[in-house]
Amino acid sequence: MRAVRVHEFGGPEVLVAEEVPEPVAAAGQVVVGMDAADVIFLDTLLRGGWGQEFFPRHPPYVPGVGGAGQVLSVGADVDPAWLGRRVVARGDEGYAERIVYSAEEIVAVPDGLSSAEAAALVNDGVTALSLVRRADIRKDEWVLIAAATGGAGSLLVQLARDAGARVVAAARGERKLALARELGAEVVVDYSVDGWQQSVPRVGLAFDGAGGALGRAAFETVAEGGRFVTYGTSDGFADIDPELAARRQVQVTNALGDGPPDTATANELLAEALTLTAQGRIRPVIGATYPLERASEAHRSLEARTTLGKSLLITAAGAGSSAP
Repeated sequence: MRAVRVHEFGGPEVLVAEEVPEPVAAAGQVVVGMDAADVIFLDTLLRGGWGQEFFPRHPPYVPGVGGAGQVLSVGADVDPAWLGRRVVARGDEGYAERIVYSAEEIVAVPDGLSSAEAAALVNDGVTALSLVRRADIRKDEWVLIAAATGGAGSLLVQLARDAGARVVAAARGERKLALARELGAEVVVDYSVDGWQQSVPRVGLAFDGAGGALGRAAFETVAEGGRFVTYGTSDGFADIDPELAARRQVQVTNALGDGPPDTATANELLAEALTLTAQGRIRPVIGATYPLERASEAHRSLEARTTLGKSLLITAAGAGSSAP
């Protein structure tokens, strides 16, 4: 079978598609035939060797953090009813035609959703719902979402709108701003323009999906007594001065500080994201799909900030897949 592997840390060129042995499910495991693999910005950082203390990777390894497909086989101690079912899976690999996951890492896909839609929620759906739970969005309050058209940001715009908030979306370029308006943002702002943070309403809550200097600028939009939730690392962490936050009585939450949610919590959040999508209350924005062999192109696009919404890798089995 085909898989993308990283034999050494480096640029996108180290993503190599090659033949590898077929996986076999041990006790408590399943083999998932992948239709679509999730691609997130974190994958590009890990490929370069970043974050070993948080997300250890040891070459050679298969990148990715999950995707969607069909259960092809189950190991001992796994309910055989899973065989043939369409599932989403969260784990330490994704870029392959077949992957072994723990049975605890899979969630059934509701009828009516495609594998691509399900894969688009594997990580960003969990992230967005986790952030919303932390922040307690209030009806009619102004909420800023920075990096508003990324995988998680585009879902946050919809979830905040669904909660009755007035959304300010910050993104780069008219194409992304148009998408933010379509998703429900009341105010949009291009954060490539110097001083953009001074041109938007003061907000009670800001979600920072960028980090770095953009995250610090987003912090400036928060009114006294407000909340600031950061989860972005594309420009490094948003290192907010704790003394400044205290003077302004702004509650700062680093959503990455506690690490990823445990499996049970992640599965609960993922199931909720799938249900909300099946109900039509939110929709993942899938901006780009690539064949498995072109994983390097997906990474280059993410690093160049040209991707609109979600990026996915599609296997031969998943090509042209749609909701059943």
